[in-house]
Amino acid sequence: MTTESDKNLTDHASSAEGGVAAVDRAFAILAAFNIEQDSLSLAEISRRTGLYKSTILRLIASLEKSGFMRRTTDGRYSIGPEPLRLSQLYQTSFRLRDVIHPLLESITDESGETSSFYVMENGSRVVLFRVEPKRAVRVSVLEGARFPLHAGASGKILRAFSRNVDPALSEVRERFWACSFGERDPETTAVSVPVFSMGFELKGALTLSGPSDRLLKDHIEHAASILLRNAAIATTALGGHDAEIRAALKRLNP
Repeated sequence: MTTESDKNLTDHASSAEGGVAAVDRAFAILAAFNIEQDSLSLAEISRRTGLYKSTILRLIASLEKSGFMRRTTDGRYSIGPEPLRLSQLYQTSFRLRDVIHPLLESITDESGETSSFYVMENGSRVVLFRVEPKRAVRVSVLEGARFPLHAGASGKILRAFSRNVDPALSEVRERFWACSFGERDPETTAVSVPVFSMGFELKGALTLSGPSDRLLKDHIEHAASILLRNAAIATTALGGHDAEIRAALKRLNP
């Protein structure tokens, strides 16, 4: 026998489930937009989301009211101003270290070698974050150390993916990783990959380094795979697209 209390609980559960579904559909509509196409017709939104036009129109009314979407003068739809406000709040509360440092710890634990994150600053490469392994022989450089851009795996990555691309590094740009053997320190080998944020903006170079007698040439591609996997995670966390990084990873591990 179904009591009035049971009916109320069922109705509440159905309402909650419907609410979650509506939120998922609203997010699907927002995700249909991209940089290449910042305005879409109702028919295109329906094609990209798989939702009925009547459902889309109902959800768009709520999204417009809250500022997440707007209708353009030609009857198409585009993203509204509210995501920009949320983005600014996110950027204010966000710290690069919160994303990068845990990944460096993971890279060092997995590889047993020193991991670093380099950024370009005033024509040099600077160690922004660094994690060293718990072993006696290791590559030891302090955070904040500054090195020239023309040497080292991280220097190649920063030059290859900067706005002023070095044409000599086209191969590095194509494969998405670089290596160096004793270029800065004759006893050190290093491998490096890029990390991006929104709009394919280079944020820095994720790097693995170790003594040349331990980090051998046979180990380079494995090290690159570790770095690319983590660079994809970092890039996604920073609001970037990781498709090209994952494609590079797949080329290394077909």
